[in-house]
Amino acid sequence: MPNISNLFFRTAVLFLLVGIALGLMMSITGDHNVIGAHAHINLLGWVTSALFGGYYALNPAKAAGRLPMAQYLVYVVGVTVMSLALYFLLLGNTAMVPLVAGSSLLTFAGVILFAWIVWAPAASATRSPLAA
Repeated sequence: MPNISNLFFRTAVLFLLVGIALGLMMSITGDHNVIGAHAHINLLGWVTSALFGGYYALNPAKAAGRLPMAQYLVYVVGVTVMSLALYFLLLGNTAMVPLVAGSSLLTFAGVILFAWIVWAPAASATRSPLAA
C-alpha cells in the first residue's frame, strides 16, 4: 500500500477517535452545542480521509510524487484547524469566525487538489496544476 494511503488511514483513525470522544462527551453531559464540530470531524476527518486513502491504495500510480503529499498536508491542516475553530465558535467564541472561514477554504483547496489528482492522467497527476 502506498505511503500516502497509510497516512490518510492513520489520520482518519485519529479523527474517528476524536469524533467519537466528542460525541461521548456530548452524550454524557447532555450538552449538544458542538454537534456541528462533531459532524465535521467525523465526516471530513474520518470518512473523507479514509476515502482518500482508499483511492490512493487502489491507484498507486496516482499516489506517487509530491502532489498527493501536498494534498494530504493541505487537507489535514485545513480540517484540523477548521474543526478546532468550529468547536470554539459553537461554544460562543465569535472571534473564531475568520479562522473557521480560512480553514474551510484551506480544506476546500485540499479537495480541489484531490480532484486534480483524480482527473489528471496518472503521469501528470503528480505534477502541480500550476506547472507549465
